[in-house]
Amino acid sequence: MQSEESKLATALQTIQEQVSADEWQVRQDLAALYRLVALHGWDDLVFTHITARVPGPDHHFLINPYGILFESVTASSLIKVDLEGNKIIDTPYPFNPAGYTIHSAIHEVREDAKCVMHLHTRAGVAVSAQRNGLLPISQQASVVLGSLAYHDYEGIALNPNEKVRLQHDLGDKIVMILRNHGTLVAAPTIADAWLFMYALETACQIQVAAQAGGGELILLDEEIMRLNAENLAQATAGQGGQIAWAAMLDKVERRDPSFRN
Repeated sequence: MQSEESKLATALQTIQEQVSADEWQVRQDLAALYRLVALHGWDDLVFTHITARVPGPDHHFLINPYGILFESVTASSLIKVDLEGNKIIDTPYPFNPAGYTIHSAIHEVREDAKCVMHLHTRAGVAVSAQRNGLLPISQQASVVLGSLAYHDYEGIALNPNEKVRLQHDLGDKIVMILRNHGTLVAAPTIADAWLFMYALETACQIQVAAQAGGGELILLDEEIMRLNAENLAQATAGQGGQIAWAAMLDKVERRDPSFRN
Protein backbone atom coordinates (compact mmCIF):
# COMPACT_ATOMS: atom_id res chain seq x y z
CA MET A 1 0.00 0.00 0.00
CA GLN A 2 1.38 3.44 -0.96
CA SER A 3 2.26 5.67 2.01
CA GLU A 4 0.97 9.23 2.33
CA GLU A 5 4.51 10.52 1.80
CA SER A 6 4.84 8.48 -1.38
CA LYS A 7 1.47 9.70 -2.64
CA LEU A 8 2.53 13.29 -2.06
CA ALA A 9 5.83 12.78 -3.88
CA THR A 10 4.00 11.22 -6.82
CA ALA A 11 1.48 14.07 -6.94
CA LEU A 12 4.21 16.71 -6.92
CA GLN A 13 6.13 14.92 -9.67
CA THR A 14 3.18 15.46 -12.01
CA ILE A 15 3.10 19.24 -11.57
CA GLN A 16 5.58 19.83 -14.39
CA GLU A 17 3.30 17.88 -16.72
CA GLN A 18 0.36 20.18 -15.87
CA VAL A 19 1.99 23.55 -16.51
CA SER A 20 3.56 25.37 -19.44
CA ALA A 21 7.30 25.54 -19.99
CA ASP A 22 7.19 29.25 -19.12
CA GLU A 23 5.45 28.57 -15.82
CA TRP A 24 7.91 25.80 -14.99
CA GLN A 25 10.79 28.25 -15.50
CA VAL A 26 9.13 30.75 -13.16
CA ARG A 27 8.61 27.97 -10.61
CA GLN A 28 12.30 27.05 -10.72
CA ASP A 29 13.45 30.65 -10.42
CA LEU A 30 11.07 31.35 -7.54
CA ALA A 31 12.17 28.20 -5.71
CA ALA A 32 15.78 29.33 -6.18
CA LEU A 33 14.87 32.71 -4.68
CA TYR A 34 13.45 31.01 -1.60
CA ARG A 35 16.69 29.02 -1.25
CA LEU A 36 18.75 32.24 -1.57
CA VAL A 37 16.77 33.89 1.21
CA ALA A 38 17.49 30.88 3.42
CA LEU A 39 21.19 30.88 2.49
CA HIS A 40 21.48 34.53 3.55
CA GLY A 41 19.67 33.90 6.84
CA TRP A 42 16.78 36.17 5.92
CA ASP A 43 14.01 33.66 6.52
CA ASP A 44 11.78 33.87 9.60
CA LEU A 45 11.05 30.20 10.26
CA VAL A 46 8.09 29.74 7.86
CA PHE A 47 6.42 33.14 8.29
CA THR A 48 7.35 35.26 5.28
CA HIS A 49 6.62 34.78 1.61
CA ILE A 50 7.64 35.47 -1.96
CA THR A 51 5.23 35.27 -4.87
CA ALA A 52 5.58 35.32 -8.64
CA ARG A 53 2.96 35.97 -11.30
CA VAL A 54 2.30 33.01 -13.58
CA PRO A 55 2.78 33.89 -17.28
CA GLY A 56 -0.51 34.32 -19.11
CA PRO A 57 -3.67 36.42 -19.04
CA ASP A 58 -4.95 35.13 -15.68
CA HIS A 59 -3.96 36.81 -12.43
CA HIS A 60 -2.60 33.57 -11.00
CA PHE A 61 0.47 33.63 -8.83
CA LEU A 62 2.72 31.16 -7.01
CA ILE A 63 3.17 31.18 -3.25
CA ASN A 64 5.09 28.96 -0.86
CA PRO A 65 3.54 26.00 0.96
CA TYR A 66 2.90 27.13 4.55
CA GLY A 67 4.97 25.21 7.07
CA ILE A 68 7.80 24.29 4.68
CA LEU A 69 11.22 25.82 5.34
CA PHE A 70 12.52 28.09 2.60
CA GLU A 71 15.54 25.82 2.23
CA SER A 72 13.18 22.99 1.21
CA VAL A 73 10.95 24.81 -1.30
CA THR A 74 10.90 23.23 -4.75
CA ALA A 75 9.39 24.17 -8.10
CA SER A 76 6.68 21.52 -7.69
CA SER A 77 5.74 22.40 -4.11
CA LEU A 78 4.81 26.01 -4.94
CA ILE A 79 1.06 26.62 -4.82
CA LYS A 80 -0.76 28.33 -7.70
CA VAL A 81 -3.66 30.52 -6.54
CA ASP A 82 -5.97 33.12 -8.04
CA LEU A 83 -6.86 36.55 -6.66
CA GLU A 84 -9.78 35.07 -4.71
CA GLY A 85 -7.50 32.62 -2.89
CA ASN A 86 -8.55 29.49 -4.79
CA LYS A 87 -5.96 26.84 -5.55
CA ILE A 88 -5.66 26.34 -9.30
CA ILE A 89 -3.86 23.00 -8.97
CA ASP A 90 -4.82 20.76 -6.08
CA THR A 91 -2.19 20.34 -3.39
CA PRO A 92 -2.28 19.07 0.19
CA TYR A 93 -0.31 22.11 1.32
CA PRO A 94 -2.00 25.21 2.78
CA PHE A 95 -0.70 28.73 2.19
CA ASN A 96 -0.21 31.57 4.66
CA PRO A 97 -3.44 33.65 4.78
CA ALA A 98 -1.57 36.80 5.81
CA GLY A 99 0.82 36.28 2.93
CA TYR A 100 -2.10 35.89 0.56
CA THR A 101 -3.61 39.20 1.76
CA ILE A 102 -0.44 41.17 1.15
CA HIS A 103 0.57 39.58 -2.13
CA SER A 104 -2.85 39.34 -3.74
CA ALA A 105 -3.36 43.05 -3.04
CA ILE A 106 -0.27 43.93 -5.06
CA HIS A 107 -0.73 41.41 -7.87
CA GLU A 108 -4.29 42.66 -8.28
CA VAL A 109 -3.30 46.22 -9.25
CA ARG A 110 0.32 46.06 -10.39
CA GLU A 111 0.66 44.35 -13.77
CA ASP A 112 4.36 45.22 -13.75
CA ALA A 113 5.03 43.53 -10.40
CA LYS A 114 5.70 39.99 -11.54
CA CYS A 115 7.52 39.16 -8.28
CA VAL A 116 6.60 40.35 -4.77
CA MET A 117 9.07 39.65 -1.98
CA HIS A 118 8.32 40.21 1.72
CA LEU A 119 10.78 39.63 4.59
CA HIS A 120 11.00 40.02 8.37
CA THR A 121 14.77 40.36 8.80
CA ARG A 122 16.06 41.84 12.05
CA ALA A 123 17.69 44.79 10.32
CA GLY A 124 14.63 45.39 8.15
CA VAL A 125 12.23 45.33 11.10
CA ALA A 126 14.61 47.52 13.14
CA VAL A 127 14.63 50.22 10.46
CA SER A 128 10.86 49.86 9.95
CA ALA A 129 10.43 50.74 13.63
CA GLN A 130 12.43 53.98 13.32
CA ARG A 131 10.37 57.13 12.82
CA ASN A 132 12.69 58.47 10.09
CA GLY A 133 12.80 55.14 8.29
CA LEU A 134 15.64 54.42 5.88
CA LEU A 135 18.30 57.13 5.98
CA PRO A 136 20.42 58.28 3.01
CA ILE A 137 23.72 57.21 4.53
CA SER A 138 24.96 54.56 2.08
CA GLN A 139 25.24 53.83 -1.62
CA GLN A 140 22.90 50.89 -1.10
CA ALA A 141 20.27 53.20 0.40
CA SER A 142 20.60 55.56 -2.57
CA VAL A 143 19.62 52.72 -4.90
CA VAL A 144 16.23 52.18 -3.24
CA LEU A 145 15.26 55.53 -1.72
CA GLY A 146 14.10 56.90 -5.06
CA SER A 147 11.36 54.27 -5.23
CA LEU A 148 10.54 53.74 -1.56
CA ALA A 149 7.09 53.79 0.06
CA TYR A 150 5.86 53.22 3.62
CA HIS A 151 2.81 51.43 5.02
CA ASP A 152 1.70 51.75 8.65
CA TYR A 153 1.27 48.60 10.72
CA GLU A 154 -2.28 47.33 11.12
CA GLY A 155 -1.56 44.01 12.84
CA ILE A 156 -1.14 40.57 11.27
CA ALA A 157 -2.43 41.01 7.72
CA LEU A 158 -5.66 39.02 7.92
CA ASN A 159 -8.07 41.90 7.28
CA PRO A 160 -8.96 42.08 3.56
CA ASN A 161 -9.84 45.75 4.00
CA GLU A 162 -6.14 46.48 4.45
CA LYS A 163 -5.52 45.57 0.81
CA VAL A 164 -6.80 48.92 -0.45
CA ARG A 165 -4.46 50.81 1.87
CA LEU A 166 -1.52 48.62 0.86
CA GLN A 167 -2.23 49.32 -2.78
CA HIS A 168 -2.55 53.05 -2.16
CA ASP A 169 0.62 53.30 -0.08
CA LEU A 170 2.74 51.32 -2.54
CA GLY A 171 1.46 53.23 -5.58
CA ASP A 172 3.94 52.80 -8.41
CA LYS A 173 6.97 52.29 -6.14
CA ILE A 174 9.18 49.20 -6.20
CA VAL A 175 10.24 49.10 -2.55
CA MET A 176 8.14 49.44 0.60
CA ILE A 177 8.89 49.43 4.30
CA LEU A 178 6.03 47.99 6.34
CA ARG A 179 6.21 49.92 9.61
CA ASN A 180 7.02 47.75 12.66
CA HIS A 181 6.80 44.73 10.38
CA GLY A 182 9.42 44.32 7.67
CA THR A 183 10.32 45.00 4.06
CA LEU A 184 8.73 44.42 0.67
CA VAL A 185 9.77 44.60 -2.97
CA ALA A 186 7.41 44.55 -5.97
CA ALA A 187 9.58 44.13 -9.06
CA PRO A 188 9.19 43.33 -12.78
CA THR A 189 11.20 40.09 -12.54
CA ILE A 190 12.41 37.60 -9.96
CA ALA A 191 15.98 38.72 -10.65
CA ASP A 192 15.07 42.38 -10.08
CA ALA A 193 13.25 41.50 -6.85
CA TRP A 194 16.39 39.78 -5.57
CA LEU A 195 18.67 42.72 -6.42
CA PHE A 196 16.37 45.38 -4.96
CA MET A 197 15.83 43.35 -1.78
CA TYR A 198 19.56 42.74 -1.47
CA ALA A 199 20.17 46.50 -1.71
CA LEU A 200 17.38 47.27 0.76
CA GLU A 201 18.44 44.65 3.29
CA THR A 202 22.10 45.71 3.06
CA ALA A 203 21.12 49.36 3.51
CA CYS A 204 19.15 48.44 6.65
CA GLN A 205 22.06 46.43 8.04
CA ILE A 206 24.46 49.32 7.39
CA GLN A 207 22.10 51.80 9.06
CA VAL A 208 21.68 49.71 12.21
CA ALA A 209 25.45 49.13 12.41
CA ALA A 210 26.23 52.82 11.86
CA GLN A 211 23.74 53.88 14.53
CA ALA A 212 25.22 51.36 16.94
CA GLY A 213 28.63 52.96 16.41
CA GLY A 214 27.32 56.09 18.09
CA GLY A 215 29.03 58.63 15.84
CA GLU A 216 27.39 61.43 13.87
CA LEU A 217 25.96 60.14 10.61
CA ILE A 218 26.80 61.80 7.28
CA LEU A 219 23.75 62.09 5.03
CA LEU A 220 24.22 61.83 1.28
CA ASP A 221 23.61 64.97 -0.75
CA GLU A 222 20.28 65.07 -2.59
CA GLU A 223 22.02 65.63 -5.94
CA ILE A 224 24.17 62.53 -5.38
CA MET A 225 21.04 60.58 -4.54
CA ARG A 226 19.38 61.73 -7.76
CA LEU A 227 22.41 60.86 -9.87
CA ASN A 228 22.71 57.41 -8.33
CA ALA A 229 19.05 56.70 -9.08
CA GLU A 230 19.53 57.84 -12.68
CA ASN A 231 22.75 55.85 -13.13
CA LEU A 232 21.38 52.58 -11.78
CA ALA A 233 20.79 51.15 -15.26
CA GLN A 234 24.33 52.00 -16.29
CA ALA A 235 25.72 50.50 -13.09
CA THR A 236 24.05 47.17 -13.93
CA ALA A 237 25.17 47.31 -17.58
CA GLY A 238 21.54 47.74 -18.60
CA GLN A 239 20.68 44.28 -17.32
CA GLY A 240 18.99 45.18 -14.05
CA GLY A 241 18.76 42.23 -11.70
CA GLN A 242 19.91 39.86 -14.44
CA ILE A 243 23.48 41.11 -13.95
CA ALA A 244 23.72 38.99 -10.79
CA TRP A 245 20.98 36.41 -11.25
CA ALA A 246 22.99 33.80 -13.20
CA ALA A 247 25.63 33.84 -10.48
CA MET A 248 22.96 33.50 -7.78
CA LEU A 249 21.39 30.52 -9.57
CA ASP A 250 24.82 28.93 -9.81
CA LYS A 251 25.31 29.43 -6.07
CA VAL A 252 22.03 27.67 -5.28
CA GLU A 253 22.68 24.92 -7.85
CA ARG A 254 26.09 24.06 -6.41
CA ARG A 255 24.70 23.79 -2.90
CA ASP A 256 21.54 21.81 -3.65
CA PRO A 257 19.93 21.48 -7.10
CA SER A 258 16.76 19.92 -5.65
CA PHE A 259 14.98 23.30 -5.91
CA ARG A 260 14.40 22.44 -9.59
CA ASN A 261 12.26 19.39 -8.75
